[in-house]
Parts: sequence; structure tokens; C-alpha cells
Amino acid sequence: MTLNNVPESTVFPDASDVRTRLRAAMPVSQEWAYFDHAAVAPLPSIGSAAARKLLLQAEQSGDYCWPEWSSIASRLRGNAAALLHCSADEIALIPNTTFAINLVASAFPWFASKEKSGMPNVVVIENEFSSNLLPWMELANSGVEVRVVPVDPSGIVSIDRLAERIDSRTKLVSISWVGYSSGYRIDLEKVCELVHSRGAELFLDAIQGLGVFPCDVSRLPIDYLAADGHKWLLGPEGAGVMYIKRERLPYLENRMIGWNSVQGAHRFQSSQIEFKSDASRFEGGSANHLGIVCLEASTRLLLELGANQDNNGIAAAVLENADQIEDSLRSVGAVVHRDRTLAARQSTHLSGIVSFEVNGKDPLAVRSELIRNKVIASVRHGRLRVATHAYNNADDIQRLCSALRT
Repeated sequence: MTLNNVPESTVFPDASDVRTRLRAAMPVSQEWAYFDHAAVAPLPSIGSAAARKLLLQAEQSGDYCWPEWSSIASRLRGNAAALLHCSADEIALIPNTTFAINLVASAFPWFASKEKSGMPNVVVIENEFSSNLLPWMELANSGVEVRVVPVDPSGIVSIDRLAERIDSRTKLVSISWVGYSSGYRIDLEKVCELVHSRGAELFLDAIQGLGVFPCDVSRLPIDYLAADGHKWLLGPEGAGVMYIKRERLPYLENRMIGWNSVQGAHRFQSSQIEFKSDASRFEGGSANHLGIVCLEASTRLLLELGANQDNNGIAAAVLENADQIEDSLRSVGAVVHRDRTLAARQSTHLSGIVSFEVNGKDPLAVRSELIRNKVIASVRHGRLRVATHAYNNADDIQRLCSALRT
């Protein structure tokens, strides 16, 4: 069995089995109740072992093992392709999502087409993480109109409001799959249908969803997608993946060019620019092999647990945890900003992110108290935020709520 060609008869673990198996792979669970995957993930043992091996090879043999590291990078492209149900030649390895967003913002042919008269525009969402706002806003200096879709305090992204901002001059819509603060997960099918029905293209910031929820670009017309590895993919900072739909590759300009962008890259004697035919043309220069070997190991682990399958056990375990967290937080008097009833009416918009407040208490002070009790969470926009992965269990949730009672 290979990751890119899994037999239909393969039986993937359910939520309970995933929780047990993944927890055994996460050493952090021995000491911490870790609820900060929307920020930075701890590494699984398989990832840290891969990093130690590379460091030892580099220490003892220099670049002798470079071909092996390059082969692992190719495997990571294959893992990413398996997660997204695409071809490996549509995958580029990137340092972070910010890099990918800037790449598309600068390389997109905003003024190439004469079909849409007037100033071209890009549509973005008001409550995005700054990296999915600032690069697009900077385009205003180049003559591209930036349209911002307002979002109410709940964090819910209204399809109707999104539709109001898209017109015949809209070239691109950029949106996060899951809101980093609200935890609201958009309906990918509806967003894709809306964007493409208006003749625009879609960039999906998948950093808060990929690794937990399935995303099949063979069925969903997503044009560009990027995700850092250091959140739900259980990788380190500085290594991520980007998907560029094959049909879009010829139209993106290579604004950043390096030795690794061109055909025959390892000859280092290019007298003319002949770009690679696949998405790796945008990788440019030397790779972060240390981050790549970690991310390859963690994505392999997630794929073995069924991360790319519909109704997979990882997603089920994460949502079970989030529901239990919501109920437990309410039981200790916390104000939880998560509308499970609304989500049930509008397909499934829930994720592993739950934000809440403790009346009368400063969220930063509460976070400090949680840390003293070996619980890790974040504060975003004046609210506490917990982000649970599939390996968290009832004991972790009990520790969280016990610390809140103190």
C-alpha cells in the first residue's frame, strides 16, 4: 500500500482508535494538556526522530546525504498530494502561508485580461489573520481594488455578504477555511460554487483545517491553497505546502527566480530562463530540509490515520473533543463563543477551535493560571482560545476546567 494509491478495502481507525494511537505518538501529552494547535503544534515523536537523524547526518557527513533529503522532499510533495487528492506536480514546498499568499498576490495576472473592464478587484474577509489581509491590501498601490467583506462578532462568514462584494471585475477571492479566532469553518462547496460562478478564482488559506478535515481538490474547484505545517499537520515552523491548480501554473509570473526554479537546476549553468513545468518552479532556492523531514513524517502519520478520507476519525475525534470542551466550559460558568445549534442548521461549520471568556477575569491572567496547571491555550482578540487535536482526551479537558475553577 502506498499513500497515493490506497486500496479501497483499507480500513482506517475510528475516532476512539485515532485518539489512542495519535496520543501515543505525541510525547507532549505526558506532561501537558496541550490546546494550542491553532498557534504552534508540538512535534510527534516520528517528526522529532526524523529531525535528529538529519542533524546527525549533517554533523557527520555534511552534504553527502543531500540526495536522501531531496528524496524525502519529493515524498512530502506526494503526501501533500494525497491529502488534497491532486498530482504531486501541483505541489510546491513553502516556508509558510505568508510566502504563498505573497507569491500569488505578486504573480497573479491582475491586468492581463481585457475581458473585464475597469479596475480589477480582490475580495477578502474582514476577520482574517493579518497575513491573509496585508499582502492583498498592498495591491491597492498597484491599482487593484481591495474589497473587504464585513463579519459580525460571531465570526460567521455570510455567503450573502461575500456575494455582494463579488462582481464582473473580481479576479480573486481569498478566504480562510477556518477562522483562526472564531473557529468558524466555511462551506467549501458553496464558496467554490459562488466564486467560480462569478468568473473569479479562489485562494484558500487552509492552515487551520488541513490535517484534520478532508479537502479534495479533484472535486472542489480550488485554484490555490496553502498551509503551514506547524499547526494541525503537526510539523515544525518554517515548512509548509502549497497547491497550484495545474491549469493556473502558466499564468502566474515567476517574480522570484532562483537556481531551483528552472529546468536542469542542478547544472547551475542556465544561460536562459526555462522554468520547470510544475509547481516546484516557485520554490526558488535551497530547501529547509530540517523542516521538510519533520513535516514529511507527520503528514505520513496523519495519512496512515486517514486524514484525507471523508468522515475520517481524526476530524471526528477533534469535533468530539470540541463539543466536550464547550459543554465543560459552560458547566464552570465560562461564556463560550461557539454556536453548535447554528452549525447544525447550516451543514457543519465547527472546528477544533473554541473561544471563551471567564467573567470578571483578565484572559491573560487566566492563561497564566492555566500554564501553572500544565495547560496550554492562547488569547486572541480579548478571548481565550483552545484548539484541540485528535489526541486530546477527557483527562486533558478535565485538567483545563479544573484549572479554570481555581
